[in-house]
Amino acid sequence: MVRPRLVIEAIPGFTPTIGRLVGMLSYARSTLLQAVEGLSRDDLDHLHDPGSNTIGALLAHAAAVEWWYQVVTFEERKPPASEEEAWIAALDLGDEGRRQIRGRELESYVEDLALARERTLAALAERDDSWLDAALVAAPEMNAHWAWFHVAEDEISHRGQIRWLRARLPSARSAG
Repeated sequence: MVRPRLVIEAIPGFTPTIGRLVGMLSYARSTLLQAVEGLSRDDLDHLHDPGSNTIGALLAHAAAVEWWYQVVTFEERKPPASEEEAWIAALDLGDEGRRQIRGRELESYVEDLALARERTLAALAERDDSWLDAALVAAPEMNAHWAWFHVAEDEISHRGQIRWLRARLPSARSAG
Protein backbone atom coordinates (compact mmCIF):
# COMPACT_ATOMS: atom_id res chain seq x y z
CA MET A 1 0.00 0.00 0.00
CA VAL A 2 1.29 3.44 -0.95
CA ARG A 3 1.13 5.87 1.95
CA PRO A 4 -0.33 9.26 1.05
CA ARG A 5 1.79 12.34 1.56
CA LEU A 6 0.72 14.06 4.73
CA VAL A 7 1.65 17.57 3.73
CA ILE A 8 -0.44 20.74 3.70
CA GLU A 9 0.67 22.66 0.66
CA ALA A 10 -0.53 24.79 -2.21
CA ILE A 11 -2.60 22.88 -4.78
CA PRO A 12 -2.53 23.69 -8.50
CA GLY A 13 -5.67 25.50 -9.64
CA PHE A 14 -6.03 27.43 -6.38
CA THR A 15 -4.24 30.37 -4.85
CA PRO A 16 -1.72 29.24 -2.19
CA THR A 17 -3.79 29.68 0.97
CA ILE A 18 -7.03 28.50 -0.64
CA GLY A 19 -5.13 25.47 -1.92
CA ARG A 20 -4.02 24.63 1.60
CA LEU A 21 -7.61 25.01 2.79
CA VAL A 22 -8.78 22.73 -0.04
CA GLY A 23 -6.22 20.15 1.11
CA MET A 24 -7.67 20.24 4.62
CA LEU A 25 -11.25 20.01 3.36
CA SER A 26 -10.27 17.08 1.11
CA TYR A 27 -8.55 15.20 3.91
CA ALA A 28 -11.52 15.71 6.23
CA ARG A 29 -13.87 14.41 3.54
CA SER A 30 -11.75 11.37 2.69
CA THR A 31 -11.60 10.30 6.33
CA LEU A 32 -15.36 10.87 6.71
CA LEU A 33 -16.01 8.60 3.74
CA GLN A 34 -13.62 5.97 5.12
CA ALA A 35 -15.56 6.03 8.40
CA VAL A 36 -18.83 5.08 6.67
CA GLU A 37 -17.54 2.72 4.02
CA GLY A 38 -19.70 -0.38 3.63
CA LEU A 39 -22.51 0.69 5.95
CA SER A 40 -25.99 -0.61 5.18
CA ARG A 41 -29.22 1.36 5.26
CA ASP A 42 -30.00 -0.24 8.64
CA ASP A 43 -26.60 0.86 9.94
CA LEU A 44 -27.16 4.42 8.67
CA ASP A 45 -30.62 4.57 10.28
CA HIS A 46 -29.67 2.95 13.61
CA LEU A 47 -30.44 5.17 16.59
CA HIS A 48 -28.05 4.41 19.45
CA ASP A 49 -30.32 6.06 22.02
CA PRO A 50 -33.29 8.47 21.90
CA GLY A 51 -31.09 11.56 22.11
CA SER A 52 -28.41 10.65 19.57
CA ASN A 53 -28.23 11.21 15.83
CA THR A 54 -28.03 8.49 13.24
CA ILE A 55 -24.97 8.13 11.07
CA GLY A 56 -27.13 8.99 8.07
CA ALA A 57 -28.28 12.20 9.73
CA LEU A 58 -24.67 13.18 10.45
CA LEU A 59 -23.78 12.64 6.78
CA ALA A 60 -26.77 14.75 5.72
CA HIS A 61 -25.65 17.38 8.22
CA ALA A 62 -22.18 17.59 6.62
CA ALA A 63 -23.74 18.26 3.20
CA ALA A 64 -26.20 20.78 4.68
CA VAL A 65 -23.48 22.72 6.52
CA GLU A 66 -21.44 22.91 3.33
CA TRP A 67 -24.50 24.17 1.41
CA TRP A 68 -25.20 26.84 4.07
CA TYR A 69 -21.64 28.17 3.98
CA GLN A 70 -21.66 28.13 0.17
CA VAL A 71 -24.65 30.47 0.23
CA VAL A 72 -23.16 32.74 2.90
CA THR A 73 -19.66 32.94 1.42
CA PHE A 74 -20.05 32.51 -2.34
CA GLU A 75 -23.48 34.07 -2.85
CA GLU A 76 -22.92 36.64 -0.07
CA ARG A 77 -26.34 36.23 1.49
CA LYS A 78 -28.04 34.37 4.30
CA PRO A 79 -30.54 31.85 2.98
CA PRO A 80 -34.16 32.75 3.73
CA ALA A 81 -36.29 30.32 5.74
CA SER A 82 -38.06 29.19 2.56
CA GLU A 83 -34.74 28.08 1.09
CA GLU A 84 -33.49 26.52 4.34
CA GLU A 85 -36.67 24.47 4.65
CA ALA A 86 -35.28 21.63 2.54
CA TRP A 87 -32.13 21.52 4.71
CA ILE A 88 -33.40 22.39 8.19
CA ALA A 89 -33.69 18.84 9.54
CA ALA A 90 -30.10 18.14 8.49
CA LEU A 91 -28.81 21.51 9.67
CA ASP A 92 -30.42 21.33 13.11
CA LEU A 93 -30.51 17.52 13.58
CA GLY A 94 -32.40 16.71 16.83
CA ASP A 95 -35.96 15.39 16.75
CA GLU A 96 -36.66 16.49 13.18
CA GLY A 97 -33.44 14.93 11.95
CA ARG A 98 -34.26 11.67 13.73
CA ARG A 99 -37.74 11.69 12.19
CA GLN A 100 -36.99 12.84 8.65
CA ILE A 101 -33.52 11.56 7.75
CA ARG A 102 -34.10 7.85 7.26
CA GLY A 103 -34.34 5.16 4.63
CA ARG A 104 -31.49 6.27 2.39
CA GLU A 105 -28.66 4.17 1.04
CA LEU A 106 -25.06 5.21 1.64
CA GLU A 107 -24.60 6.10 -2.02
CA SER A 108 -27.33 8.74 -1.73
CA TYR A 109 -25.50 10.52 1.08
CA VAL A 110 -22.16 10.19 -0.73
CA GLU A 111 -23.67 11.74 -3.87
CA ASP A 112 -24.99 14.72 -1.88
CA LEU A 113 -21.58 15.22 -0.30
CA ALA A 114 -19.83 14.96 -3.68
CA LEU A 115 -22.18 17.47 -5.32
CA ALA A 116 -21.69 19.94 -2.49
CA ARG A 117 -17.91 19.56 -2.63
CA GLU A 118 -17.84 19.92 -6.42
CA ARG A 119 -19.61 23.27 -6.10
CA THR A 120 -17.29 24.34 -3.28
CA LEU A 121 -14.12 23.52 -5.21
CA ALA A 122 -15.34 25.29 -8.36
CA ALA A 123 -16.20 28.42 -6.38
CA LEU A 124 -12.94 28.39 -4.40
CA ALA A 125 -10.96 28.11 -7.64
CA GLU A 126 -12.51 31.43 -8.73
CA ARG A 127 -11.37 33.29 -5.61
CA ASP A 128 -8.07 34.52 -4.27
CA ASP A 129 -6.40 34.56 -0.87
CA SER A 130 -7.51 38.12 -0.11
CA TRP A 131 -11.14 36.93 -0.39
CA LEU A 132 -10.46 34.59 2.55
CA ASP A 133 -9.55 37.52 4.80
CA ALA A 134 -12.41 39.87 3.98
CA ALA A 135 -15.44 40.08 6.27
CA LEU A 136 -18.47 38.37 4.82
CA VAL A 137 -21.27 40.56 3.54
CA ALA A 138 -23.92 38.16 4.88
CA ALA A 139 -22.15 37.58 8.21
CA PRO A 140 -19.73 40.43 8.96
CA GLU A 141 -18.64 38.85 12.23
CA MET A 142 -16.69 36.22 10.26
CA ASN A 143 -14.48 35.97 7.23
CA ALA A 144 -14.51 33.28 4.55
CA HIS A 145 -11.40 31.63 6.00
CA TRP A 146 -13.16 31.06 9.32
CA ALA A 147 -16.32 29.85 7.54
CA TRP A 148 -14.48 27.17 5.56
CA PHE A 149 -12.32 26.24 8.54
CA HIS A 150 -15.61 25.66 10.37
CA VAL A 151 -16.91 23.42 7.58
CA ALA A 152 -13.79 21.26 7.98
CA GLU A 153 -13.79 21.17 11.78
CA ASP A 154 -17.53 20.44 11.95
CA GLU A 155 -17.07 17.52 9.56
CA ILE A 156 -14.12 16.21 11.58
CA SER A 157 -16.12 16.47 14.80
CA HIS A 158 -19.01 14.52 13.34
CA ARG A 159 -16.62 11.96 11.86
CA GLY A 160 -15.59 11.23 15.43
CA GLN A 161 -19.24 10.75 16.40
CA ILE A 162 -19.72 8.47 13.41
CA ARG A 163 -16.75 6.32 14.39
CA TRP A 164 -18.12 6.06 17.93
CA LEU A 165 -21.60 5.15 16.67
CA ARG A 166 -20.27 2.66 14.14
CA ALA A 167 -18.38 0.77 16.83
CA ARG A 168 -21.67 0.36 18.70
CA LEU A 169 -23.89 -0.72 15.80
CA PRO A 170 -25.75 -4.02 16.27
CA SER A 171 -23.93 -5.30 13.17
CA ALA A 172 -20.57 -4.44 14.79
CA ARG A 173 -21.50 -6.20 18.02
CA SER A 174 -22.63 -9.34 16.18
CA ALA A 175 -19.43 -9.33 14.09
CA GLY A 176 -17.53 -9.63 17.31
